[in-house]
Amino acid sequence: CSTTKIEPLSQNPSKYNTTMSSAAPSNANEGCVGPTSQEAGKAAACAGCPNQGACSTGAFSSPAALAAKENEKANLHNALSEVSHVVLVLSGKGGVGKSTVSTQVAQSLSSRGYSVGLLDVDICGPSIPRMAGVLGREVHQSQSGWTPVYANPNLAVMSISFLLEEGDAAVVWRGPRKNGLIKQFLTETDWGVGGLDYLIIDTPPGTSDEHISIVQYLNDARSSGQGASGAIVVTTPEEVSLADVRKELNFCKKTSVPVLGVIENMSGLQTKVSDMRFMNDESNDCTNDVLSLLKEKCPEVLSMMAITDVFPPAGTGPQGMASKFGVPYLGKMPLDPNLLKSCEDGVSFVDQYPSSPGTAPLNDIVDKLILALPVEDDEEDADAMET
Repeated sequence: CSTTKIEPLSQNPSKYNTTMSSAAPSNANEGCVGPTSQEAGKAAACAGCPNQGACSTGAFSSPAALAAKENEKANLHNALSEVSHVVLVLSGKGGVGKSTVSTQVAQSLSSRGYSVGLLDVDICGPSIPRMAGVLGREVHQSQSGWTPVYANPNLAVMSISFLLEEGDAAVVWRGPRKNGLIKQFLTETDWGVGGLDYLIIDTPPGTSDEHISIVQYLNDARSSGQGASGAIVVTTPEEVSLADVRKELNFCKKTSVPVLGVIENMSGLQTKVSDMRFMNDESNDCTNDVLSLLKEKCPEVLSMMAITDVFPPAGTGPQGMASKFGVPYLGKMPLDPNLLKSCEDGVSFVDQYPSSPGTAPLNDIVDKLILALPVEDDEEDADAMET
């Protein structure tokens, strides 16, 4: 079928749905009954809520409003009915590597033959297109919806970055507009014939509007009553990160999002001695002299791995935190220069650098994800082997 180029946001911002969802507002009181409830604006939990006046009018619980909500649920359900598993990648802290994990997990799954979607809902800081190697590409629209950009035949990518005329343009939006675009991503993206085995959703840091909305939309979309299949929570080892990630784990508990596991990212720098640089006491580069000396006097050292903790772990670290919360610990990902290079170049890390220090840990994490969320063909193969 024919396709047309999607208009950039700057040319026609009104084209993109920016209406507030009828679900509980993000600034609602604890114990909110929801704006569609007959008790909205009247229940004890409503006292002092900034939304009490609007909810008490009954506008959200009117027959027209309820019908619109049911229609929204139906649209969400239809759009994601062919998606086997939806995985959120979360962290309460920024800069811990959520986008790296999202992209490379998606790349690894697609390399194994799974059909994968990678959805970037970090509206103000979309970095997925660069990491997936599709920066500067365009999204088109057809009768079946928005056609995502394909990083490879098995990996489809969707991001607000594709809707911007300039890559450095700032998206200065309040919560309702962000939430409206996220809903459009979920309802209007055509992931292709046969759907997806895995939809990986990269989120911004924190527990704000985007997180609440994505969980609510997924709850509406999934008929089983459980929205997201699960969440991967990313942290670095130090307490500054752990303090915020504990809040994210509590968010998952409060919103009934299953935690697939915690990834300890940037857990030590690992690199071959031969790939290191050296400086003398005067801060002058003496790499060539040192490597030549090692090659002459002790060549076996050149192939050894040098390891150091860039972020010293706090207490029992991420593994202890996972144990305390009763969630799986998926393992450690080291600081690997080749992993950074893979994200900069937009390639699959495990395929491009199969012997790099971070490859085995990442493959192990992906193995655990597939084991926790097998697709139908995997389950049938397992049953066949047992019989």
